This record gives sequence, C-alpha cells and structure tokens, in this order.
Amino acid sequence: METCLFCKIIAGEMPSTKLYEDEKTIAILDISPIARGHTLIIPKVHSDTLYDIEIEDAQAVGATVSRVTKAVKKVLKCDGVNVYQGNEKAAMQEIMHVHFHVIPRFLDDEIVFMAQKGELGEEPDYASELKSVLAALK
Repeated sequence: METCLFCKIIAGEMPSTKLYEDEKTIAILDISPIARGHTLIIPKVHSDTLYDIEIEDAQAVGATVSRVTKAVKKVLKCDGVNVYQGNEKAAMQEIMHVHFHVIPRFLDDEIVFMAQKGELGEEPDYASELKSVLAALK
C-alpha cells in the first residue's frame, strides 16, 4: 500500500531503526516509545488487521515476537514484557497495518494499562456461537 507508513519502512522509503528482519517480518524500534526498547513487529505483507492476515504471516509474526521478547529481556534486564496488538480504532490501532508492540516493563515503571475486570460466572450465551465459528475457520 503506497500510503502505509509501515509499507514505506519495509520498502526502505522511510527511515527506521531496524533490529531484526527475516523473509516475512521486521522488528523496529518504536519512534514514540512508551518504554526504553519498545519494539514493533510488523509483517512484510500488508494486512490492515488480524482479521485479514494470512495464517503463515501471523505465524511468522508470532515467532518474531517470541524472538524479540527474549532479546529485550536479555539486553534490558527488564522485569517483564507486555505484548500488545490492537485492531481498528476502537482498540487504539493508529496505523492500519498489523503490528505488535513489545514493551519492556520494570517493577517501578509508571506505565499504566487500564482494564476493567469482570466475572465470567456461567458460560456466556455467545460461547457456543464462538466455538462454532472457530471450528469452521481454516
């Protein structure tokens, strides 16, 4: 996609601090990091969201996420790592190209991810429909 920032980075048309690259993915430092070492993992083939990514590309991204989290832990000696991925504006996706954030965390950092916790209780009424759709997806 000619207007996609990540596609331009992949094509070498925009600068980035590339940490890792293989046939299907790249890992770059985030230009607006929320923590030292905040890294983005991006599939080379453009997909707006996880809804339309090819399974092979998703698998490659997962492998690169694993590789990057291990490197971040070793180099930065962080206490933990958040892996974050959002789909669509409601989930805070700003660039419409699938990407994962690897965010090093320290016990005394002040990074806050807000989440509301609920209680599951009985199996929700939508669970059987989700199971059915998942079984049908290839």
